[in-house]
Amino acid sequence: MAKCMPLPTLPFLPFDLIQEILCRLSVKFLVQLRCVCKSWNYLISVDTKFANKHLDMSTTFGLHFLRSSESLRKYILKSFPFDSVLSTVIPDSRRLEFPVNCYPDRYHCVVGSCNGIICIACFWDNPFVLMWNPSIRKFKELPRIQSSQSFSHLMMTHGFGYDHVTHNYKAVVVIQYRVFGYLPDKEGLVNKTEVKVHTFGTDFWKDISEFPSGGVPIEFSGKFVSGAINWLVKHGGRKHPYFIVSFDLGSESYQKILLPDYGEIDMPKLSLSVLRDCLCMVFYHDVWVMKEYGHTKSWTKLFTVSYAQDPNMSYNLTRVIYMFEDDQVLLELKVDRDSHEKLIVYDPRINTFKFTNYLNKSRYASEVCVESLISP
Repeated sequence: MAKCMPLPTLPFLPFDLIQEILCRLSVKFLVQLRCVCKSWNYLISVDTKFANKHLDMSTTFGLHFLRSSESLRKYILKSFPFDSVLSTVIPDSRRLEFPVNCYPDRYHCVVGSCNGIICIACFWDNPFVLMWNPSIRKFKELPRIQSSQSFSHLMMTHGFGYDHVTHNYKAVVVIQYRVFGYLPDKEGLVNKTEVKVHTFGTDFWKDISEFPSGGVPIEFSGKFVSGAINWLVKHGGRKHPYFIVSFDLGSESYQKILLPDYGEIDMPKLSLSVLRDCLCMVFYHDVWVMKEYGHTKSWTKLFTVSYAQDPNMSYNLTRVIYMFEDDQVLLELKVDRDSHEKLIVYDPRINTFKFTNYLNKSRYASEVCVESLISP
């Protein structure tokens, strides 16, 4: 009778349901699951729709906190689960294969991250730009940047983000140099800029009109928010105002954004960042957010960091990194004359902060990166 009974059939799941299950897994598991079968391998490695769907889910569980350090002229990047900054114990980190180690003796910085892709730029001696997804361990070097000027006399700043019009990624570089020219009252050196844009999938950098308003970006990288890259800009001498130049990736056009009215101060300590998809500015110990992008009147002071716990210490707030769901904020600051940045978790509701166990011993800022399957 046992020989006559039919064998039980294997359970069957529709492929649509399989996709729904897989898109909720971490990249680490998905990379391992590519070897299950050809259809899974194609879905995880090639299918861009699945990669975008996984990215939408990844923002809820895939945030990683990246820290860089230098050792024997090698750059080491480590990844920590982001919630670990709230813990008293630093968890085991994941050491990442940093692609810039293939380019020795090069000064570089992390420009920023977007949808799991990190943009890395080198500024000196034949500069280059790399795109790297550490989750899937893939990177790509963009075409070399060509300029009409000698790079030995240049300063460069970069930007990177996603163009929602063309549904593609773009990198931007602003090349600053000085040439002899005519000023309104005399002859002298005049600041000039070249602006170039690279669209993923092409093999060239497109020239864009010169940086507007005669301003010069004062940071190494622009901040991407609301489809635009934003640079903090200083115009003219010490007493001239600061403002923001926004470059829309879709229309490839500029917009000038005024800063909030923080009073008449000669040399304010300013820095630009992004907080919950809003443009954010640090002014001394005040943190401002622009609730409606592009509308100057929507600037709102979010909070002022209180250091009453130890009034004998000297603090310098340098950057806002992240706001947690309970409205606690991760901040980067310098204490007294310490050469290293330290991270604090600040609670603006009760004006208290605590130092984390993280210390930035390198000259590169921390970066928040989401896990993704997006290939550079």
